[in-house]
Amino acid sequence: MSVLVVGMSHRSAPVSLLERLSMDDAVQHHTSEALLKQPSVSEAMIISTCNRLEIYAMTNAFHAGVQDVLEVLSDISGVSEAELRTYLYVRYADAAAEHMLTVASGLDSMVVGEQQIIGQVRTSYLDAAERGTVGPTLHLLAQTALHTGKRVHTETGIDDAGNSMVTFALDEALKVLGAESFEGKTALVLGAGAMSSLAATQLGKRGVAKLIIANRTRSRAERLAEHAREAGVPAEVVDFNARAGAVARADITVSATASDGFTITAEDLSGPAVLVDLSLPRDIADDVSLRDGVHLINIEYLHTTRGGMSGQDASALEAAERIVAEEVEAFSAQQRVRDVAPAVAKLRQTASEVQDLELERLRAKLAHVDDDDFEQITRAVKRIVDKLLHTPTVKIKELAASDEAVRVDAVIEQLFGLDRAAIAVDAQRLPLPQELN
Repeated sequence: MSVLVVGMSHRSAPVSLLERLSMDDAVQHHTSEALLKQPSVSEAMIISTCNRLEIYAMTNAFHAGVQDVLEVLSDISGVSEAELRTYLYVRYADAAAEHMLTVASGLDSMVVGEQQIIGQVRTSYLDAAERGTVGPTLHLLAQTALHTGKRVHTETGIDDAGNSMVTFALDEALKVLGAESFEGKTALVLGAGAMSSLAATQLGKRGVAKLIIANRTRSRAERLAEHAREAGVPAEVVDFNARAGAVARADITVSATASDGFTITAEDLSGPAVLVDLSLPRDIADDVSLRDGVHLINIEYLHTTRGGMSGQDASALEAAERIVAEEVEAFSAQQRVRDVAPAVAKLRQTASEVQDLELERLRAKLAHVDDDDFEQITRAVKRIVDKLLHTPTVKIKELAASDEAVRVDAVIEQLFGLDRAAIAVDAQRLPLPQELN
């Protein structure tokens, strides 16, 4: 049994295909149930964000596992297996573990070092745990990934190498506006979920003069507006149906609703506008770009404008990658130890059965020995068996954890604690070559 990941991200697929594979909570639940019905899959966890869709599974065979995941993904999304194979990547065993740790650390994100992904991984893990689709291996892997992500952000300078997608998008919007901050600007935020809240928070920190917030559920927009006011940012709530008028009053509009339909189309615009779409599927229709003075910044745009790294950032990335490598090795060692645990248990069980059988035979032969004396014999035999098994069971786990190739004679020596005979001879006392003939 090993971990398998079958995935697709901004690095491997166009945004249009990622949109077709995007999963809400209900679809993830249905997909997880379908995966666990596959003969090769025993655990499953899905990470679905605006930049990636990844299915992590515990499978008993590589090829069968890939095929089972492909079939489920194709059935759920309606995308043919042939098209999926063109863009999907597959990782298995240690490579799958390394991938999740890399993702959780923000090292595979569109903007390297962004912190939002670690929260998304945590949410995916908690959702899968609540659904009961993760078992011991994916529990350990997800927890290791979250621990690794925390180490990377606290022990390296990776946070300075890049910011979240929201921050990056707002940076691009400022370039379009020709401004260094949002001071004196009015911003419209469509949506009241995690991404919209993050956008509102970032706009407030960057000095926006006023926030206008609209959401299909007005009460959620009111809560977000209240939080903004508590942070000292003036905020107004408008009905979602009145959003077109609000766009005309705003210097920048940020949409992050992940709704089934478009929140803004060309027909909603009456003049110039700077529009930021942080949703997948997309919130803002592509036809808005046909209007004069309208600038659209969406995920696809962000993919193409991502910049390179400075020398200092590259150094932080190297440090982060070292942490990932350390944690992958630790996780793999734990897995190898767990893999040999059944064999160790079987060894001890067999020894116990042999011990009990021999004691039973001995009891029959030593009928003249009273119970107290025979109890002493029994304890002595059990101590001998325990002492004989102690070193082998400890060494088996150590050898499994080390993942080192060893010779049979070395295995025997290590399992039973046998020291090689030490030889110390002066060179002049060694026989000459002709004396050996």
